[in-house]
Amino acid sequence: MATEIKFNRELNFNYGEAEQVSPMIRRIVANNPSPFTFYGTGTYVVGHGNVAVIDPGPALPEHIDTLKRVLDGETVTHIVVTHTHMDHSPAAKFLKEATGAPTYGFGPHGSLRRGPKVEEGADHEFEPDHVIHDGAVIEGDGWTLEAVHTPGHTSNHLCFAFKEENALFSGDHVMGWSTSVISPPDGDMQAYMRSLRKLLARDEAIYWPTHGAPITDPKPYVESFIAHREEREDQIMNCLSEGTNTIPAMVARMYTDVPSFLHPAAARSVLAHLVHMVETGRVHCEGPPGEHSVYSAASDAVGKT
Repeated sequence: MATEIKFNRELNFNYGEAEQVSPMIRRIVANNPSPFTFYGTGTYVVGHGNVAVIDPGPALPEHIDTLKRVLDGETVTHIVVTHTHMDHSPAAKFLKEATGAPTYGFGPHGSLRRGPKVEEGADHEFEPDHVIHDGAVIEGDGWTLEAVHTPGHTSNHLCFAFKEENALFSGDHVMGWSTSVISPPDGDMQAYMRSLRKLLARDEAIYWPTHGAPITDPKPYVESFIAHREEREDQIMNCLSEGTNTIPAMVARMYTDVPSFLHPAAARSVLAHLVHMVETGRVHCEGPPGEHSVYSAASDAVGKT
C-alpha cells in the first residue's frame, strides 16, 4: 500500500497584499501561479521595522511594487534566497536596488545554462553578496536565521531555521501542496534523501514553504516524503523486473494519476532516482544514465530496495 502524503492544497490569501501569518512573519504571494509554483511564490518578511525578506520571488513588476509598498517605512537589512530558480531569486536584484540591502545565499546556480526546462528554470544571474553555508547564522533586529543546507532540489538549496518562533523556512525542499521535482544534473536524489533525513534530526514545530500553506506536523510529513521516494524506487525495480526498461515507459506506467503535461517533470525525477540507483549498484545501464538510456536491474539487486 502506497504511503499517504497529507498534502494541504488550501491557501487563503489575496494577491498584492501582505498577510500576517505569525507574530513575526508576513507573507506576500506573487501572482505567478503554475503547475510548479501552486498559487505563486510566497515571499516572507521576517520581523518589524528592520526586516529580512526571504525569497523575493520572480521579476514581476506588480510583485516588486507590492514589496516596495508593503515595506515602505521599514528598513530591509537582509535579502535571503533559498535557491536560484526563476520564481525565487530574480526580484532580489530589484529589491536590493530599492533598499540597498545585501543579498544572502549559498552561491550561484550549480548547473550550466543548457539543459531541459521542466520547472520555472534556473536563475543564472543571481550571485549573493554574502555566501552562507550550513550552520551560518544571520542576526537581525529581534530575529535569528540559521542556514540549513539541503541540497537535492538544487545543489544550492538552503532552508532557514527561525529561532524565535521555532520555525523553518523550507523553500522548495519540503512543500505542503506537492513533492519537489528533482531534475539532474543539479538536482540530486541521493542528496535530496540525505537532506530530508537531516530535517528529521531537527525540532522545528512548523515549516513555511515558499509555495503553499504551512506544514504544522513536520516530522511525520517528512517521513512520508522519504517513504514515497523509497516506494518510487521499488516501482522502478518492479518495472525493470517486468521488462519496462526506459524512462518514458516507466513514467507512463508509474504516473497514471498525473496529467500528461507533467510527465516531462516526472521523467526528470525518475532519471534522478535511476542515477541514484546506478550509483548504488542496484541498476545498470550502458554509459552515463540519461533519459534515453536502457536500464536493467543489477543481478544482485533483484528483489531488493
